[in-house]
Amino acid sequence: MKIAVAKEIEVCERRVALNPDTVAKLVKQGLEICVEAGAGERSFFSDADYEAAGAKIIHNSAQLWGEADILLKVSPPQEREDGRSEVELMREGTVLISFLNPLGNPVVAQQLANRKISALSMELIPRSTRAQSMDALSSQASLAGYKSVLIAAAALPKYFPMLTTAAGTIAPAKVFIMGAGVAGLQAIATARRLGAVVEAFDIRPAVKEEVQSLGAKFVEVKLEEETTAAGGYAKEISEASKQRTQEVVAEHVKNADVVITTAQVPGRKAPLLVTAEMVAQMKPGSVIVDLAAEQGGNCACTDPGKDIVWNGVTIIGPINLPSSMPVHASQLYSKNLTSLLQLLIKDKALKIDFADDIIDAVCITHAGEIRNQRVKDALQDAVLR
Repeated sequence: MKIAVAKEIEVCERRVALNPDTVAKLVKQGLEICVEAGAGERSFFSDADYEAAGAKIIHNSAQLWGEADILLKVSPPQEREDGRSEVELMREGTVLISFLNPLGNPVVAQQLANRKISALSMELIPRSTRAQSMDALSSQASLAGYKSVLIAAAALPKYFPMLTTAAGTIAPAKVFIMGAGVAGLQAIATARRLGAVVEAFDIRPAVKEEVQSLGAKFVEVKLEEETTAAGGYAKEISEASKQRTQEVVAEHVKNADVVITTAQVPGRKAPLLVTAEMVAQMKPGSVIVDLAAEQGGNCACTDPGKDIVWNGVTIIGPINLPSSMPVHASQLYSKNLTSLLQLLIKDKALKIDFADDIIDAVCITHAGEIRNQRVKDALQDAVLR
């Protein structure tokens, strides 16, 4: 069995699917690991590092993709410079494990099904105790939450911590974090370490204790509907609840030096949390970091991938923030993939067992069919549009 690690061709992608340390562990298990030449360069892992770990370096990408039994990636398959799709490079029956954005771009799932690829989407790992070590969304969101605070601190024309100096006392920065999922909680912890006064909001009342345990004040909004979806994720709420939420958080946004937004809904446009009217009420010099920029943004003024100044407020819409920390992002993602591989490989043989709830949830295409109903529905919606 050949497990192949592809070189990412997306411009902003610096991560790699497996790092050398993980490769060494898999090789010790008797598995053959092939790594495309240069795959780890942007993560600061050389071909020599992979060879020392026991991997075979493949210089021809078509050979690597065509011979792989299991192909590991970070980003979904892309169009290559030669005009061919990476999907076309895989032979029938190959297993592809990667982030695939199946709800946001279900057309890729159809392409994979047409090629009879067994595609496992890392976005669909169940949120369960047993699957924790495979939860790539959480591992990468933690990086994004951490980095978002550093970006905000660098852009803010103030100190974060309270300082007592000979020239007087500096008040601490006020940070308001919207969304208390993995990214939000890491942002809270990081902002607190830097000495800021932190408030946090989430539509799920169950996260209140987690927010408070990190030293932040929880801003609570009473809503008369269920706000938690399957797996503990935030659920999309009604327009009336959205209006109520905006009314409550507006004052906290107004008083904040930094606002960090993290709310995303898989396969849909990010919910609007910060309106243009709210931004207009913020103090000049304040900063907004919008982690939902790739999905359209939680802030009405966000321009994805750009830093803009609107009415004196700096609004930052980073794209693929985990990729800006490729060493640790790759290390964590590599661990996630390896944990999933342990389910798929028994006695050096591949076994896709749909009786296993994790494999059943994560495998979106198999034997020429899309087998995930949510992906089927998303594809039908995309066709109708």
